[in-house]
Amino acid sequence: MNEIVDPVGGLVASLIEAMPEPVLVVDESVRLVAANGPARGLFPHLRLGAPLASTLRAVDLHDAIARVMASGLAEDVSWLDRVPVERLFQVHVAGFQSIDSGFVALNLHDATETRRLEKMRVDFVANASHELRTPLASVLGFIETLQGPARADPVARDRFLGIMLEQARRMARLVDDLLSLSRIEQSLHLQPRAAVDLAPLAQQVLDALAPMARENRVHLELSATRTVVRGDRDELLRVAENLIENAIKYSAPEPEEAERAVRVEIGTRDGFGFMAVRDEGPGIAPQNIPRLTERFYRVDVGQSRAKGGTGLGLALVKHILARHRGRLGIESTLGRGATFTAFAPLHEK
Repeated sequence: MNEIVDPVGGLVASLIEAMPEPVLVVDESVRLVAANGPARGLFPHLRLGAPLASTLRAVDLHDAIARVMASGLAEDVSWLDRVPVERLFQVHVAGFQSIDSGFVALNLHDATETRRLEKMRVDFVANASHELRTPLASVLGFIETLQGPARADPVARDRFLGIMLEQARRMARLVDDLLSLSRIEQSLHLQPRAAVDLAPLAQQVLDALAPMARENRVHLELSATRTVVRGDRDELLRVAENLIENAIKYSAPEPEEAERAVRVEIGTRDGFGFMAVRDEGPGIAPQNIPRLTERFYRVDVGQSRAKGGTGLGLALVKHILARHRGRLGIESTLGRGATFTAFAPLHEK
């Protein structure tokens, strides 16, 4: 560990070394005279005695140091460090005196995660509002039409009521997914421990989705061995429903094309039970795969909404599997379908 250079005395060195967040101290010439362990870990290239500008090229930060030296008043400043990765720091800049010398201490707080979570919250509220606004506007528009021009038109009334019902169901699905996502997030730290056999669970989902598969001209296949994982049956059922329903909807062939297949495989691998759902759809471009589990992210917005998607299904799957201490694997090649594999830890007898 580098020795701390402390012209003020050993007390200041000991104090900043005991602090959990990065702390730097500069003298009146803005040369670095002290840095604690967290600061040295954050900035490996710090050189004690060298100008601070040689390590931290932050104009706003250096301007704040100059103001604090001139006025003696502490202030807070934000600093966005873009190298090697983008990080946002909230820096408290305060001056202090020692005999005949002045110094400035910089206490750095990494606010990157806070900013990311705030951006996620803002984006989430905006996306959820947008997803609800569209069907709600549709329903309100048809109600006004039924109260006015279509009041005495039974054909138009039946058609409009059918559209309104579908839009209301879309809003209900969205609200249901939002509530489910919130419930899973609240219990993310609690790992389910019941024994769940994935084979009969997958069969139950395939039986329930068989009418949808026939309607979409998709053939369902199951290859399964007894695979008992540690988990919550209802949540794993939700995972299977989401993955298999997506495979059916997005691999449905065009009228002139032959029937396609969705294959579900249940088994074990490296201490985990897995459920792999393979489709023969159009596949997913590589740049889209990492974002598929983001809330409200869609590869094709129009197609997703037309098929009744809320944009939350895979986000829900990811969070359920995280609560189970498992994971979701996604493999795809354009034009050759996609495979979504859910992993959960095996149940220990």
